[in-house]
Amino acid sequence: MDRPPPLPPRRRGPTFRPRFTIGIAYLVGFFFLYAGLLLIPAMTDVLSAVPPGPEQEEIAKQVARRTFRPLLPVAAGLSLISTLLGAFFEILPGLRE
Repeated sequence: MDRPPPLPPRRRGPTFRPRFTIGIAYLVGFFFLYAGLLLIPAMTDVLSAVPPGPEQEEIAKQVARRTFRPLLPVAAGLSLISTLLGAFFEILPGLRE
């Protein structure tokens, strides 16, 4: 009565964790969040000062461009800092160990 040799223990394959992709998604999401928050004061001024119509839309576009261009690095920096801190302190889902 020969017994078959015991099977070697199964090794589990590596699990797929798309941390980089999720990190990029957080970075983009935070960027749009901060960009919107930085534009809100200028847009509320336009909405309260200009009557509705095509002129308001054109003025709003111009004000958004003028307001956001100098604030672009601020929004990018804040989004980078938020993503890095969220990953470091393991607050953001998907970036936890």
